Amino acid sequence: MPVLLFLIDTSASMNQRTHLGTTYLDIAKGAVETFMKLRGRDPASRGDRYMLVNFEDVPFGIKAGWKESHATFMTELRNLQATGLTTIGQSLRTAFDLLNLNRLVTGIDNYGQGRNPFFLEPAIIIAITDGNKLTSGGGVQDELHLPLTTPLPGSELTKEPFRWDQRLFALVLRIPGSASVEPEPLGGVPPDDSPITPMCEVTGGRSYSVFSQRMLNQCLESLVQKIQSGVVINFEKTGPDPPPLEGKDMGSTSLLLKPPLMKSGPQPWHCCHKLIYVRPNPKTGVPIGHWPIPEAFWPDQNSPTLPPRSAHPHVRFSCLDAEPMVIDKVPFDKYELEPSPLTQYILERKSPHTCWQVFVCNSAKYSDLGQPFGYLKASTALNCVNLFVMPYNYPVLLPLLDDLIKVHKFKPTIKWRQSFENYLKTMPPYYIGSLRKALRIMGAPNLLADNMEYGLSYSVVSYLKKLSQQSKIEYDRLIASIGKKAPPEAGIKVRWRGGGISLAQRRDFIQQLQSLTGEAPSLPMELNPKEFQGFHLALLNKSLKPLSFRNPYDIPRSHLLDQLSRMRRNLLNTSVCSLRGQDSDQLHSVPIAQMGNYQDFLKAAPQPLRDADPEQPKRLHTFGNPFKLDKKGMMIDEADEFVTGPQNKGKRPADNSNMPGGGPKRRRCMSPLLRLGRAYTPPVTPPASPRPMIGKTGRYTDRHCEVQPSSGKKCKLCHPVVVTHIQSKGQCKLLLQLIYH
Repeated sequence: MPVLLFLIDTSASMNQRTHLGTTYLDIAKGAVETFMKLRGRDPASRGDRYMLVNFEDVPFGIKAGWKESHATFMTELRNLQATGLTTIGQSLRTAFDLLNLNRLVTGIDNYGQGRNPFFLEPAIIIAITDGNKLTSGGGVQDELHLPLTTPLPGSELTKEPFRWDQRLFALVLRIPGSASVEPEPLGGVPPDDSPITPMCEVTGGRSYSVFSQRMLNQCLESLVQKIQSGVVINFEKTGPDPPPLEGKDMGSTSLLLKPPLMKSGPQPWHCCHKLIYVRPNPKTGVPIGHWPIPEAFWPDQNSPTLPPRSAHPHVRFSCLDAEPMVIDKVPFDKYELEPSPLTQYILERKSPHTCWQVFVCNSAKYSDLGQPFGYLKASTALNCVNLFVMPYNYPVLLPLLDDLIKVHKFKPTIKWRQSFENYLKTMPPYYIGSLRKALRIMGAPNLLADNMEYGLSYSVVSYLKKLSQQSKIEYDRLIASIGKKAPPEAGIKVRWRGGGISLAQRRDFIQQLQSLTGEAPSLPMELNPKEFQGFHLALLNKSLKPLSFRNPYDIPRSHLLDQLSRMRRNLLNTSVCSLRGQDSDQLHSVPIAQMGNYQDFLKAAPQPLRDADPEQPKRLHTFGNPFKLDKKGMMIDEADEFVTGPQNKGKRPADNSNMPGGGPKRRRCMSPLLRLGRAYTPPVTPPASPRPMIGKTGRYTDRHCEVQPSSGKKCKLCHPVVVTHIQSKGQCKLLLQLIYH
């Protein structure tokens, strides 16, 4: 499940407009939405997690983190505003800390126990910026600096702020303000020369210099293709270069006339900083592996601390041809390398039956280079290069296991056990768990003792557990703080520089001014440094509603004439006795984005008074339908009439007429169809006339009840309609039936 974190530049320079008529911030928002649409075409995007970080301070700069939904992400993206400084270094540190916050809790980094490529949380950080100068409270910076001081627990265990499964890509917007006449260059998008480019290259990513909307769409399609599950490794050559191939070409029978000319000096394939793809299991969707990449130190059980590791392991490869070794029933891991100058050079040699061994320096106890833990080998079809991760010092272990299977039939001799114990002394202790699983798969689970140590001291294990608990607390604290708004700034503090002479007091400036004007300026008054101590410049609070009728300073210059007409109309309005503090159009003026948001209005409204009749159904908010009722307290009977109030769901109690004070009163049935003791006969309507018959007394007659004149009452059934000739609910029901017929 990859994590896609968008780092959006919200500095004030993102308000500049392009020749398209939109600002850089608008283009950045549209780029994020376009990326999500392109990514949605891949079925693997169902498990994606989107995060959003801008250039505000922590934690206000985290707009969407681990717990926020997709709807929250989109809402915060649309609400971004370009205000502030270009503090991209601090924002990058915030993004990395947000991604690394949960790693110590899950133990995915496996400090001191080897690096497992199949333990990963792939993350892509996409930064969208304008490439301007890096501004901060301390001034303008020429280089990108990530602050090293961080409250994140366990940050001292890794030298860099990122991890080997996190890559940074930057979209640097260079779209001009006027349309260019020259045609756009064809081909790929070049990298940018902004300070963020070196940071992208260190993490295994790159930057894009975007000059048009077409190039932006091209970059987004390229970024979608780069969402791969894998880890970044530094491959570096050790030893001499391989001899040139002078034999036969692997694809033909003709001899090579001349060997290829080898250039002197370092070559691009000597050192590569590329990704290895870690494919998930198609059945479970989770990567599966067996062997780790060794650490760059030999673990000591007496050491109280762990040495810090680099984010990307430095793997050295030897160009001496070796024979690839694979034994049945012994598991191995196979990872494909990302295309690079190293893979191109290996494929051009066309030697799929040979391999180059790989090492990690200082991984062995008595060797600087260490023992081989795998090899690089071209595929048989010569279309890719694979990294095979094997057991540590596999040239010694694999022959021993082959003899155990084929020669000894899983019944080792004393000599074989001595050779196996000698191998275990040269193997790092953290390989014991992986080797025990491999032997269990082979069918020899009893070769290793259960009490063998894993190489970490008690103090290191306790420290890692303590870091896990602290990370969990910090994780919960940060999750709870996301979504809170930053407090408004009280003002800008004025700092007294002191010690320097002002421009008006400099002699050369006075002489220059006198030569131009011909008059000597009067000496200015000396400034008192204590006069401006604690002085603040006020800032405009955008959250407060302007009071145009009470404060003239709230009236913008462009609205002066409109405001004068409003004030004149308000003053000369004779129908109102007192002057109003605001106009009617301003009273009902609401931004379009807030229209329909009546829930927040109800929360801010004062608490309504208690209902006089609690048995009446409570009316909901009057947004939309003012006649909507709360139907939780209603009971619908067979005649489509409701009764409010608490209902007795149990059995009907017996007639307790002899009880003191009288028994419970029987509720009168409101429907004439359900009157007790009377047989219901449907009314016969004369076929000649649909209207009811009227007797001599002027009453509406019926078999069961009659509607008589009264002094005018309100029927609760048809409230708020006023009925003037109704005495009971049953009569109202009957009258409505007669009218409908």
